[in-house]
Formats: sequence, C-alpha cells, structure tokens
Amino acid sequence: MDEKQHLLDLRYMKMALIWAGNSYCKRRQVGALLVKDKMIISDGYNGTPSGFENNCEDEDNKSFAYVLHAEANAITKVARSTNNSEGATLYVTASPCIECAKLIIQAGIRRVVYGEQYRLLDGIDLLRKAGIEVTQVETTL
Repeated sequence: MDEKQHLLDLRYMKMALIWAGNSYCKRRQVGALLVKDKMIISDGYNGTPSGFENNCEDEDNKSFAYVLHAEANAITKVARSTNNSEGATLYVTASPCIECAKLIIQAGIRRVVYGEQYRLLDGIDLLRKAGIEVTQVETTL
C-alpha cells in the first residue's frame, strides 16, 4: 500500500472513531463510513432501529437482538439514497462479524479497513474468501 493511501485510511478511520461516539450503546461504540471516489457516501454507528428507544442493552448489560451494527446501518442507509456502494471502501472501527460480512459482499464493497479486531475472525475470513481486500489500521484520536 502506498503512503498516500495509508494516510487517507488513517484519516477516515479517525472520522469513523468520531462517528462511533454517536452510538448510545454502552458495551461498545462502533462507527462506519462508506467511501467511494474519495467521498463519504454513507455513515453508520451501532444502535437501535429507527423509532426504537436508544437503549442497546438490557439490565444485565446484554445487547438486544435487534441492535444494528454500524456496517449494517451504513449499508442500509446508502441503499435508501441515490448512491450505491459498488466498489466502495468501508471504514469500520471494529472488524465485521459474519452477518455484516455477508452484507458487505452483497453490497459490492471492494475493500474493508478496520480498527479493533473482534474476538471472532469468521467475518474477516469470509471477506477474504470473497476476494475483498481487508486491512487493519489501528488509530486513536
């Protein structure tokens, strides 16, 4: 990877970290940006679906099953717009789970840059199997 792309990746990851701060989730705040042709075409953070109360966890600090991941929010948001994610890069502060990896593949995203590694690697493995470029870029604000 060239230095210019690495610097862009760092900048977009810092923006995704800032965006994660919009999440109401207590256990983990995750942010995502979809970038195409050096333009942010969508964004997302983990949280509840539209119209739901902004509580992500129950009294035992377990996430509700209906909480959306940042990647899913960014992908569904772009689906509702006039843009599309074909050939885009997804920047996400935590590595995608297997369910989000399937959405990423179907959305035509060609590259995923992530920060923190999630405890399960099946999402990353699936993305690589699908020929999607996956890069870890750890950054702080």
